[in-house]
Amino acid sequence: MTDTRLGELLTGLPAGTGEALDLVTGFDSALALGFARVGEEAESALSGLAGALAATPVGARLAEAAEKVAAGSVADEHLAALAGGRAALLGAVHDALLSGLDAALGRTREAWQPAAPAVAIPVNLLEGCRVWLRELAITGWRGVDHDLVTACDQAVEALLGVPELRGLAVLLDGLAAELRASCPVAAMDRLPARRWADLWTRGLLLAQSGPWQGAAEPVSGRLLVLGADVHEHGTVVRVQVHGVLEPAGGGTPRLVRTSVAAAKVETIVGPAVWRLLAGYPVLMGALAERRVLDVTDLPLLPGGDLVWHDDRASAGAEADPFTTARVMLGGAVAAPVPPLDRHPVRIAEPVLLEGYTTDGTTLDVGGDGLAWDLDRLPACGPLTPELVAASTGCIGLLRWDGRWLLQPLAVQTAVKRKPVAVHTADWAAGPTDPKVVKAEAKAGDVVAVLRERAGRLLRK
Repeated sequence: MTDTRLGELLTGLPAGTGEALDLVTGFDSALALGFARVGEEAESALSGLAGALAATPVGARLAEAAEKVAAGSVADEHLAALAGGRAALLGAVHDALLSGLDAALGRTREAWQPAAPAVAIPVNLLEGCRVWLRELAITGWRGVDHDLVTACDQAVEALLGVPELRGLAVLLDGLAAELRASCPVAAMDRLPARRWADLWTRGLLLAQSGPWQGAAEPVSGRLLVLGADVHEHGTVVRVQVHGVLEPAGGGTPRLVRTSVAAAKVETIVGPAVWRLLAGYPVLMGALAERRVLDVTDLPLLPGGDLVWHDDRASAGAEADPFTTARVMLGGAVAAPVPPLDRHPVRIAEPVLLEGYTTDGTTLDVGGDGLAWDLDRLPACGPLTPELVAASTGCIGLLRWDGRWLLQPLAVQTAVKRKPVAVHTADWAAGPTDPKVVKAEAKAGDVVAVLRERAGRLLRK
């Protein structure tokens, strides 16, 4: 990416972005209050949402839905139309931002090809989800109590029994868990209205006919890793690996992602979380040793996600991710974005930046400032804000959260006056810093202790 093209991306937003986001905020405020009694402000927000999409194919349905809900008639089809309208506005913002980013990067992106669900979905299970989501919409976040949250449990349990619906089950269970932890919601000073409305919208649209994702295609070839994004929460850790896939037999390289995850407890933190992923030795070893992965018949979903199978991969020769980025990133084709993933906060595009200066908060590229997204740096790896502040090169993910941010996955910097590259997943096979190794030895193996205790409990 050239400094000039990046500067053009940073200096302005696509026309209409602010207005579209304001309409979404208005709808989210109305949803927070609930649709049982729609006041003037909420009615205006609903009609504004419908008016903005009046010229689209869903305009008439949205206008009817806004009118019916404002009048107190809240039916499934009305809520589905409103959720679809909200998703369409955020999707338009996403598309405008991503188009500008692709133009700045010179990146080619495949077009999305609609596909019917691969299997039939039990409609009664989806109806149970819609009932709970409808009650949430009528009550509003401020009226949520433990009884309403608990009403979701039966629907989630039923969904978990159908593999194709487990994603929806996890989404609803996560929303219920957040609401349960926040009860009584009426006492909260500030609501995460945008986040909860995002989850509600996605859940309601998925509950219409099930997953929209098409069938996976098996792919083989060489996977060259660019970097790893670690998502760590109290009860789960997920490592999402970004890379370039060279198809076997030739063809255009493709930008892909693959993820592995493991359950955890809150006491497992820092480098110890990598031990939870010991069931993926090939992937973890390749991350730690910076090696190419030779993959065979891995399922590739239409959105660019490889479904990882460790037994279908083997580690090959060493491959420097910075060299991979310089040589291949510009010519790799990006995957299309699935319809429900068209949301600004889901933008996470791998980029290579070099030759910049930084004060540790922002980096200067051609006279324009790009903010670092340091809150996403994982505690389980060696990459620190201090190393980022001293860096001159970075492989990172460009994200958007009201402004463009760069999340570092790897940096080139100097340690004791020697040039080094530091990656988030350098400790995937165990820490290499002697101080960290010594501290871990002193603290003991938390994962091993917890597994031994769990084994004792299961034997009783």
